[in-house]
Amino acid sequence: MGHVLVLNASYEPLNITTWRRAMVMLLKGKAEGLEHDPGRVIRPDHFLPTVIRLRQFVRVPYKPLPLTRRNVFQRDGHACQYCGFSGDQLSIDHVVPRSRGGTDAWENVTTACLPCNVRKGNRTPGEAGMPLAREPRRPLGSLSFEANRRIRSGQHQEWAKYVIGV
Repeated sequence: MGHVLVLNASYEPLNITTWRRAMVMLLKGKAEGLEHDPGRVIRPDHFLPTVIRLRQFVRVPYKPLPLTRRNVFQRDGHACQYCGFSGDQLSIDHVVPRSRGGTDAWENVTTACLPCNVRKGNRTPGEAGMPLAREPRRPLGSLSFEANRRIRSGQHQEWAKYVIGV
């Protein structure tokens, strides 16, 4: 069946769980349903939840997502941020080149195909006349990757108003 987005009491996305686990939380009174799938009925008085919110706030320690090649590709949707190419020939490009003081930071790295990376060379996107499709930024975490992937694929459009960066 489906997956359910779990929000903290503050409406911050916490995780994605199964509909069975979500129903247990709803029936025990630990959560409230915010969004439901009207086409799927579990019992005559219960629709399948798609978004639930915990009634009590849960403290979750913040773990920053490590800056890795794989995570940069995932953030950028496995597509060149200069021309839109998606395939096997992708690389990491520094927006401000390292030779000019650019750092290895989320805000300074982006996905580029090899031809665009070579064409840009030791210049900034502005100097090379190659605007970025999206400004690089630090992702909120792996949950946002998964939630955004599901929203963009059309699986859970109702999650969009609860997830930043869609």
